[in-house]
Amino acid sequence: MMVDSTLITDTLDAEPAIKPHLVLALDYGVKKMGMALGNTITETARAFDILAMNNGQPDWDNLLGIIKVWGVAKVVVGLPLNMDGSSSMLSKRAHKFSRRLAHRIMEQHLPVVVSLCDERLTSVAAREIAWENGWIKNERDPIDDISACILMSTYFADPSSSIAIDAIKAD
Repeated sequence: MMVDSTLITDTLDAEPAIKPHLVLALDYGVKKMGMALGNTITETARAFDILAMNNGQPDWDNLLGIIKVWGVAKVVVGLPLNMDGSSSMLSKRAHKFSRRLAHRIMEQHLPVVVSLCDERLTSVAAREIAWENGWIKNERDPIDDISACILMSTYFADPSSSIAIDAIKAD
């Protein structure tokens, strides 16, 4: 039986329908920002770090360095809406942060998409999970990276629930 070698080569060279990539979830805050890394193959997240924030501003060089070094293709920023879905002062700051992040990524010529995703109750859920697992001993212990993991899970459960920052009208 004859086998067409071009068919084999074409099949091997074909890109997968969905290219796997790394996603960075950010639980935005004024004093600190939780980070989680996840990938589109396993659709799982792991706590990565908690960055100190200076009145809502990160160390931009550090954040962009993390994105570059890890080869992140998408950043999902948590949008802290009120329970009725309305904007809060913090959600407006998260919008502004996301726009700044997208602008800085563009200046660096990085192929990274920045999106916003509803993060209501992630901190409550993160604190419960951390207590149940003994990861925290005090109610003031930081759980921002765990919140970012929950945000990532929300995103993976429904990627269409995130909105690309370029599709959002500036406030």
